Amino acid sequence: MLTVLVDYDSGNLHSAQKAFERMAREADAGEVLVSQRPEDVARADRVVLPGDGAFPACRRGLKGFDGLEEALLDAVTVRRVPFLGICVGMQMLATEGREYEPVAGFDLVPGTIDRIVPSDAALKVPHMGWNDLVLTGDHPVLEGIETGDHAYFVHSYAMTMADPADRLAHVDYGGDVTAIVARDNVVGTQFHPEKSQRTGLRLIANFLRWRP
Repeated sequence: MLTVLVDYDSGNLHSAQKAFERMAREADAGEVLVSQRPEDVARADRVVLPGDGAFPACRRGLKGFDGLEEALLDAVTVRRVPFLGICVGMQMLATEGREYEPVAGFDLVPGTIDRIVPSDAALKVPHMGWNDLVLTGDHPVLEGIETGDHAYFVHSYAMTMADPADRLAHVDYGGDVTAIVARDNVVGTQFHPEKSQRTGLRLIANFLRWRP
């Protein structure tokens, strides 16, 4: 089995690669490959799309690699392999991002990406650091994870759901902030599982075992 972490020059993937390789060994889940090549995504059994930075820049960055976005969407929507989006990689699952300018997302998990506006003016944006998850749904990637487990966030924008049933977890940051989404063979985490210690490693292992 092959898990491909898509590299489109959006952040350092070293820590993500190490976390996925570690959990793949423990879960006996095959090979982990970091790649910019559409042909690798086309043969992947699982696809992971990380992302750091602004939504428009990440969308342009992905489109800048000839055939990469097409291979990714074919894997998700035609071959229907398990897919995990991380941080901006999760945000790109939405219908539209509204960071700086309206930009179309993949529309795989309907919703919009809007700036966080905490009700408490003392809470700074970006939302940065550890926060406790509040689980609101059931899913195989949540096995062994509970409300109160914490994860590491770095973001100024978050997903507003079109269908609340697609949201598996949120955190409180002067209001509900979407933390985990899922629809069909797609999962997304606003936090960085590779930086979230036990909780994140458990989610990665669950994803590597998951068969939608």
